[in-house]
Amino acid sequence: MRCVIARFPFDLTKSGVLTSMKGVKPEPHTGESVLIGRHHYPVKQVGEVITRQDRRDFTSGEVTRAMARLGFTCRSGHEAAPGVHASPAAHALTPLETASALLGSPSPLEL
Repeated sequence: MRCVIARFPFDLTKSGVLTSMKGVKPEPHTGESVLIGRHHYPVKQVGEVITRQDRRDFTSGEVTRAMARLGFTCRSGHEAAPGVHASPAAHALTPLETASALLGSPSPLEL
């Protein structure tokens, strides 16, 4: 299948992607991921391996579209893993909540 990633054309096949990713250890991921074999890989890692380009040169959307067209299962970062149910308390912190948690609570002023 011919696709364009970072303005460069690539002829990708499912077997070619499987071969390229064989032996590559998946990095931790919090965003979009692709299921290749039995492992979930971050889409940016997959894009870097199959295109041999820097991750900053392409978007995760370009790689996700290409992988989905090849028949790989792609997940967004907002989806929970199958069989895992997110509790309401397990929500992502907003930037303000993160900053507040890092700064801690104010200490009482001594008079």
